[in-house]
Amino acid sequence: MENKPLTGIERELVLRYLLDGNVPVTVTPVESVNDSGEIRSLSSEIFPVAIKPDNISVLKEGIILLINPPKSIIDFEGRAVRVEFYFNRVGLYFVSEMKRVSSGPALVIPECIYRIEDIVVKQKYDFSAVLYYSVSSGKDVNFTCSPADGFKLFSRPVWADIKLEKQHIAKSLLETFVVQAKKNAASGNGLQLISICRYLTEDKSLAFESVENRVHPFDILFVNHERIVVGFGRNPPIKLADGEEYALKMSFSLKDSPAVMRDVYVTCAVSNVYANADGDANAADCSFTSIQEEDLRFLYEKTTSTIMI
Repeated sequence: MENKPLTGIERELVLRYLLDGNVPVTVTPVESVNDSGEIRSLSSEIFPVAIKPDNISVLKEGIILLINPPKSIIDFEGRAVRVEFYFNRVGLYFVSEMKRVSSGPALVIPECIYRIEDIVVKQKYDFSAVLYYSVSSGKDVNFTCSPADGFKLFSRPVWADIKLEKQHIAKSLLETFVVQAKKNAASGNGLQLISICRYLTEDKSLAFESVENRVHPFDILFVNHERIVVGFGRNPPIKLADGEEYALKMSFSLKDSPAVMRDVYVTCAVSNVYANADGDANAADCSFTSIQEEDLRFLYEKTTSTIMI
């Protein structure tokens, strides 16, 4: 479907918004752009670069000057880049060539500015969960939990799962978290802390969405017969607080067929909540407070590949 640009009036409003300042943007190099604004994917792995409002000056002529930007921006000069930002919580972008002027890198705001479109990717999981929470009105609300990308939930986590360049930071977090976990008897053997440290040190996507601050499902980082650990960013579906108890339904597909499912119902309480230094990644360690014996056996054997005696 063709992505239509903003109308002239809409563009004028956006330009005034940018002129007023205090608008953070991300800049990503692109290979090429066709007449409809469609961007071809990059052939190599290049990440977006975030530009803070203090490093941006917008001229009334529609030129963006980058003032003391990150050094990685220099590599983008002479290339087409995709510039993304939010306007009234709506994700927008335009494509322009980054040029060098006397004051430094600069971008001309083109005639065509586009809305960021949602990319719907349907994932098929062999395991998922739903967290239930009672609100003050007496109604139960529920929140979806999906496996975090790249996390093998039914394999024992090992330190090598953490990227080598992140292990120094992860080690520092682990030392702090071990002390925190020892204060709570429900923290178990601490194996889940490896998955937590990995999640909290991974690079977070800077990609803009069609709507700002959209709520996403919880990420499942770890699960066994005693606990489940979920991760979340700055804007979680609900705030998970220490000691709070929730109902949880875990769904497993059996025999590699989504048509054959097993649901496990438990209650769980938050033992600890961990966060990275920036607070943009968090993990809630939830221990099971009630579980049926046959479900306990099922989870133990699935997560340890050992028959429970």
